Amino acid sequence: MTRDVPLTSVLREWGRMGLVSFGGPPVQVALLRELCVERRRWIDAREFEDANAATQLLPGPAGTQLAIYSAWRVGGAAGALLGGLAFILPGLLMVLAISAVALSESPPEWILGIGAGAAAAVVAVVVQAGIAMARASLELRRGVRPVLYIAAGAAAAVLAGAGLVLVLLACGLVELAWRRRPGVSVHAWPVALVVLGIATLPAVAWTAFKVGALSYGGGFVIIPLMQQDAVDTYGWMTRAEFANAVAYGQLTPGPVVQTVAIVGWAAAGLGGALLAAAVAFAPSFLAILLTGERFGRLRRSGAARAFLDGAGPAAAGAVLGAAWPLLDALEEGWQYVVLAGAALLLVLGRSPIWPLFGGALAGLLSTLT
Repeated sequence: MTRDVPLTSVLREWGRMGLVSFGGPPVQVALLRELCVERRRWIDAREFEDANAATQLLPGPAGTQLAIYSAWRVGGAAGALLGGLAFILPGLLMVLAISAVALSESPPEWILGIGAGAAAAVVAVVVQAGIAMARASLELRRGVRPVLYIAAGAAAAVLAGAGLVLVLLACGLVELAWRRRPGVSVHAWPVALVVLGIATLPAVAWTAFKVGALSYGGGFVIIPLMQQDAVDTYGWMTRAEFANAVAYGQLTPGPVVQTVAIVGWAAAGLGGALLAAAVAFAPSFLAILLTGERFGRLRRSGAARAFLDGAGPAAAGAVLGAAWPLLDALEEGWQYVVLAGAALLLVLGRSPIWPLFGGALAGLLSTLT
């Protein structure tokens, strides 16, 4: 397979995907596969599927990492950097524009209405994602341990706040130790030391680092990781503002992780938003540039698989737990009507983007009455 695709082609194609990738990782993976495997034949199907599986074993946004890997595969390191940025920037620029309006001293009612309506729909979307992740975890893993990991993740999302990261890591390490007992527990110490060391970073950077490097199981895991810092610990946002931020992140194309830029803006304006985005996405670029050649080995790694078998179910539980504070942030009666409608659409099999846009429209109409 080729690795000499012109960088202008990488920039154009990955930028196009960044503009139209509404709907999260499933849509992003489908777009990448259609371009790289089916239409241009830059990557063979087996290698693409292996890369997709390998990104699931890494922390951080899997869809973004697959986009960066695919760009690296066809354009080398320069392709990874240009393609990754082209994929991320369209949605990020939209998020920054929304932040400037929604988090201003006197935000217009229409932007708040859009956020409030979509935030109501997000609760249903998050519950659906958590149920799907938990069901997949239980289908793929037997025994009582996955159930305990799911329960631990859900409880941590509701009660532990910033301690959720440690719970996710602990579940992964417990499963790894169970598979390799008796001598593997010592490996928890380097991980713990790294986490404690990074925790000394400035607050915005630490929040973004958790989102980009310590989140397992998909984009929605970032919600409880961010909420404790943004709302409870530092008071950068109210519960309603945070719920709206999650909704804005869902309404824009590209990776869900870019929601952290809104949190960064609330904390420290444009500089905080740019810092948060840079810290959150940097681990994805580093992971591909440093390990891309070894993706096949990573997929076959028993240790990586064992760790994810613990952290993955815990992440599913964390997503389910994240729905509670989002639900608690709803303040208006009409939002519960939107939530019920969104849940019905999802039960009927509609794509999550439709209840999100429907909720946004309902919120906009609420400001006109």
